[in-house]
Amino acid sequence: MLKVVIDATPVQSKPSGVGFYVANLIHALYSLHEEDSFQLGIVYQPGFKNWLRGNFSFPQSLTDYSNLYLLPLPIRISYSLVLNYPTKFQNYLYDYLNFADIIHGTNYFVYPCNKSLKVLNIYDLTFIKYPKYINSVVKAYTKRIKQCLKWTDLVITISESSKQDIVEYLEVDPKRIYVTPLASRYYSGYMDDKIFKNENKFINYDFSKPYLLFVSTLEPRKNVNNLILAFNILKKQYKIEHQLVLIGQKGWHYKPIFTAIESSPWRSEIHHLDYLCDELVALFYSKAEAFVYPSQYEGFGLPVLEAMTLGTPVITSNTSSLPEVAGDAALLVDPNDPTSLAEAILKVIGDSHLRTELIQKGKKRAKLFSWEKTAQETLKAYKSLIA
Repeated sequence: MLKVVIDATPVQSKPSGVGFYVANLIHALYSLHEEDSFQLGIVYQPGFKNWLRGNFSFPQSLTDYSNLYLLPLPIRISYSLVLNYPTKFQNYLYDYLNFADIIHGTNYFVYPCNKSLKVLNIYDLTFIKYPKYINSVVKAYTKRIKQCLKWTDLVITISESSKQDIVEYLEVDPKRIYVTPLASRYYSGYMDDKIFKNENKFINYDFSKPYLLFVSTLEPRKNVNNLILAFNILKKQYKIEHQLVLIGQKGWHYKPIFTAIESSPWRSEIHHLDYLCDELVALFYSKAEAFVYPSQYEGFGLPVLEAMTLGTPVITSNTSSLPEVAGDAALLVDPNDPTSLAEAILKVIGDSHLRTELIQKGKKRAKLFSWEKTAQETLKAYKSLIA
């Protein structure tokens, strides 16, 4: 029986980004492992602070699974060992993971286990293509990935766009790269199952006012400043009645975004709501007049798919993977042109037929993606190594 061990270290109590992907992939793979005759194990490393405290517990979301393996080193030290002492680290790992046929590294890093085949996730290459959009932590990815690629047998990425970047910038043979698209955290009919009889019971927000919605971490790559400029144009020239709602945690270099908000004559109509639970994010998606996602670069662009799943018309960038995800179910614009962005928004909120068309196309498009399909494609990638 094929024995696969997947690195679940990115999974946290409130998964987002890579942790969200890993948590959903593990859940879907476990649903497949019995019928497809493979054994799935989970390896986990503590964060540095937990390691110092002697806290080696797994996140609650992982404790229901079997075949859990603790590697009692903080991930930060593993990164250092991979770069400086890979052979010694390889010998250390033998005592913990020598039984695995395949090791799947899920966060730009894979263990150098000499008895296992190695699979490495690379989601996007922001840190190489757009270094101005990243912080010092992410800048270290390039050196680490290049080291890991020395022993990696297969790369998994999340879009054809990212695959092309990996081939071009890291010179990986395209035959060694599998694309396994992501899926939404929501499903068709999600809002029918989540009844909010009194929305203000959950959050103090006036849903009677129409609004434009953005959902993601607030950081330079997401291009929120140009969204605010487009909003200002719409307010000034077209007197739209809409509000602008930004949902997402503050990321790297977020202060210019809040400076732009404060500088806007319509700052009282721009609302930042920070982190919200899945149910409330879904509520905001479902009631928005339009979802606007003018990101400069994405490995996939999951919020676009989430908005489509919940019946929200989408306006997004014509760059990187976003056209690949959106297909013909969104309006695509140049993210560097606030005027074009404003015009696209005006089309959607001013044309009920266009809104209906985008909603219908979006729901149809969203059905092409599921975590079951992601797991099936991932399993296909594993099996390609032993074919």
